[in-house]
Amino acid sequence: MNTIERRLKTLQRQLKKLASQAKKARGATAKRARRLERQTRVKVERALKRTEPQVREAVATAQALGRGLRAGVRAGAAAYRRSRGRR
Repeated sequence: MNTIERRLKTLQRQLKKLASQAKKARGATAKRARRLERQTRVKVERALKRTEPQVREAVATAQALGRGLRAGVRAGAAAYRRSRGRR
C-alpha cells in the first residue's frame, strides 16, 4: 500500500506541475495573439493611409480618360455625319 500512495503523491505533484506549465503556456499564447493582432491592425491602417490617395488619383485619372474617350467618339461621329453630306 505504501508504494501505491507514494506513486499517487508523485503523480499528483507531476499533474500540479503540468497544470501550472499549461497555464503559463496559454497565457503566453494569448499574449502573443494579442500582439500579432495589434501589429496587423497597425500595418493595415498604415497601408490604407498610404494607398488611399493613390487610389483616388487613379480613379480621377480613369474618369478623365473616360470623359475624353466619350468626347472623342462623339466628335468622330459628328465629323462622319458632316462628311457624308445630304442625300
